[in-house]
Amino acid sequence: MSTHKPNPHEKIEKNVGLLVVLIAVAVSFGGLAEIVPLMYQAEAIKPLPGVKPYPALELAGRDIYIREGCYNCHSQMIRTLRFETERYGHYSMAGESVYDRPFQWGSKRTGPDLARVGGRYSDDWHRTHLLNPRDVVPESNMPSFTWLATNTLDGATVQQHMRALKRLGDPYTDADLADAPAAVAGKTELDAVVAYLQQLGKHAPKGG
Repeated sequence: MSTHKPNPHEKIEKNVGLLVVLIAVAVSFGGLAEIVPLMYQAEAIKPLPGVKPYPALELAGRDIYIREGCYNCHSQMIRTLRFETERYGHYSMAGESVYDRPFQWGSKRTGPDLARVGGRYSDDWHRTHLLNPRDVVPESNMPSFTWLATNTLDGATVQQHMRALKRLGDPYTDADLADAPAAVAGKTELDAVVAYLQQLGKHAPKGG
């Protein structure tokens, strides 16, 4: 006669329904343990000094940058590796991207990283580069974006986007929203993209 008595663990293994429930509970607790701290950490991240929500023209430029898929070839994230910081500048910090929805860190560099490109070239250089890259970089394989010079901005659309970002927590004032259409009036998409590029890295820490 067998004297073997099933232990509690064996009972769980033989009861498929109970096993599934307990696995779900374990996964849920594990997920909460991983996700909840990250949520609080995200709320604790503060903007670096000088980092503010994008003004109307720069926000419009960022939208165009995303629309044209610039992130597919240009990252905006400098890693802490020495060869990265020596080439591009101080490594990227979370406080720089507080108002980036979505962030543009990227993962591919067909072209150079743009996280610190602001102020490195003149507005005219950027305009020429966007309209015909090979005029300033003969070996470039970047496409031309000639339509940016003729497409004009819609102030109402920019204002609507700013209003949506305010609902998500970006500290735009009523005055910012009211002034948005006038801020982009008569501006082209080319003006907007150049304005966006020229502010990248503007408030980053100095040095590597």
